[in-house]
Amino acid sequence: MTCKPEFVVDTPKGSSFDSLTPNEHVQDSNPTRSEESQIPENEFDASNFTNSVVSQTEDGDARFVVDTPKGSSFDSFTPNEHVQETGSDPTRSEESKIPEKEFDGSNFTNSPVPQMEDGDADSKPSSKIKDCNYSKGRWVADSRRPLYSGFQCKQWLSEMWACRLMQRTDFSFEGYRWQPENCKMLEFEKSAFLRRMQDRTIAFIGDSLGRQQFQSLMCMASGGELREDIENVGKKYGLVKARGAIRPDGWAYRFSNTNTTILYYWSASLADLEPLNITDKATDVAMHLDRAPAFMRRFLHQFDVLVLNTGHHWNRGKITGNRWVMYVNGKPLKDRKLLEIGNAKNFTVHSVARWLDSQLPSHSRLKVFFRTISPRHFRNGDWNTGGNCDNTTPLTGGSEISQDESSDPVIAAAVKGTNITLLDITALSDLRDEGHISRYSVKATTGVNDCLHWCLPGIPDTWNELLSAQLPAKAGKARRNSFHSGVGHFLRDIVCNSPLSQYNKRFTQIPILCRTIWLLYSCKSSSGPARLLGIL
Repeated sequence: MTCKPEFVVDTPKGSSFDSLTPNEHVQDSNPTRSEESQIPENEFDASNFTNSVVSQTEDGDARFVVDTPKGSSFDSFTPNEHVQETGSDPTRSEESKIPEKEFDGSNFTNSPVPQMEDGDADSKPSSKIKDCNYSKGRWVADSRRPLYSGFQCKQWLSEMWACRLMQRTDFSFEGYRWQPENCKMLEFEKSAFLRRMQDRTIAFIGDSLGRQQFQSLMCMASGGELREDIENVGKKYGLVKARGAIRPDGWAYRFSNTNTTILYYWSASLADLEPLNITDKATDVAMHLDRAPAFMRRFLHQFDVLVLNTGHHWNRGKITGNRWVMYVNGKPLKDRKLLEIGNAKNFTVHSVARWLDSQLPSHSRLKVFFRTISPRHFRNGDWNTGGNCDNTTPLTGGSEISQDESSDPVIAAAVKGTNITLLDITALSDLRDEGHISRYSVKATTGVNDCLHWCLPGIPDTWNELLSAQLPAKAGKARRNSFHSGVGHFLRDIVCNSPLSQYNKRFTQIPILCRTIWLLYSCKSSSGPARLLGIL
């Protein structure tokens, strides 16, 4: 993967809403629970996937048409009796009725991305070298780690992931950072990060691993300290706890000093979920493989950075347990080939990626990342057959990644040829099996091994460092350019809109600077004067 130039981000539109109680979400009801981690997931060869085409439905909206993967067969997952994720309520329909406008694939063209300009140290997050690949490099010891305290970040960190609060005694896994081979990344610094993200909204949409990344970034940006200047703005996004629910479908917080919002929304499959009978709590749920989540469609215009992930809910046990029924083109899916889990997942991530890519030309400030799957490390069995991840020694399997290709070919294939950035964390995380929750918990429950979710502080912090390194430059540079452009416009107006304009054919009577502007741009270019001032 080669580092791409970045989008320039503008200020999102704001609105005020009542805030919620700051600590509503701190602790889940069952901290020993391993959410969606524990069902085995079998990936398949993305090269066998044929891209869907777009056709018109009767109502005129474009929809993806399902193609059968070419020339290969895929095994279905073994059904597993696994309880659905606590707090996920498939009967909830707040966003499910939101109208959706798909795109016409025939009109899609990749749009160019402006190059990031030089600026202050915190406006250029990493020194970019030719052929920079953030996922290729090595783990190195760093005495300055972790970036925040696992004891103190209680405002944002769930107890079930705070290993410092558990019986674990070895925390050597906290003392490493990732060093890309050809990318010199600046050290993450919370104040500089928030300055770069001033007036911006960062959204995570995905499963519980996405929630871990969200909580990690909240701890990193706040320094893990209790802060009163951070406002709960979940109500603005409809992220409130429904009656009878254990928790809301997500959280959103705004750092008031920089007007930076960081939010998370639970969408484990990235397919749109729509209850078939909203009056029946036990209803089946339509799982629209060709439709982005309603939350994403509704609030996309408010996002400046969007980070997606999916993976570990794509198994027969989860789909059956959640009563999800696959739909395509608004109808129950009948294609047996596409009903196979691997094919359905592949179709969904391609559909979401293509839809988002079609939206980027009309959302010029938006930067989209698709994070690759986080690896599982069950040994000597699986989650329900005695599997464990008891190793506590860092990097027993090596410290370096030298491969160029991603270890998640499904997501890599989905973003290929788009303006979506691959946040490739799979291979580098696979070296860190000692960083999982493992058998530890707050309540010392025996017989439970979580070898998917990570201790925090921990590996997801590195994911956010790689994210930060690839985010656009801070708004300050854009403000300086706006200032220069404004001066240029003023000088142009002196020539074009003042009495001097009567001398437009008698250049000798016009001052040399104005004459230069006039000759070069003939009062037609709004950006030309700013470029000229940059040269002068």
